[in-house]
Amino acid sequence: MRIFSKVSRLPEFNKDIKKLLKKFKTLENDLETFIKNELNLYHKLNIDNKGVFQIPSLQIITPGVYKAKKFACRSLKGKGVLSGIRVIYAYFEKEDRIELIEIYFKGDKESEDKERILKYYKK
Repeated sequence: MRIFSKVSRLPEFNKDIKKLLKKFKTLENDLETFIKNELNLYHKLNIDNKGVFQIPSLQIITPGVYKAKKFACRSLKGKGVLSGIRVIYAYFEKEDRIELIEIYFKGDKESEDKERILKYYKK
């Protein structure tokens, strides 16, 4: 079952996930589950469990750029959704499309790469 019309990844996202997969072997499957569950709840069913936030400081009107803080990673046993994995993505509402921008582990990096975001989505 496809929830969004399209889910794509920026080239930098692929580099991010490739690097993280060395440490977190379940990440690819966890990401699929995250999109199917968390993003579906937030964007389709309008259920906000306080795990996804629009990044306000970017001042980008469209697409909406979001940070997901609740991401369950099975490689981090016992952490549940408080795994420390962060996913940055853009949601194109009219096209019903998700574009994955960045994924990182909070222990390695403090916050999202705003330059990367603005490179693809100018004001």
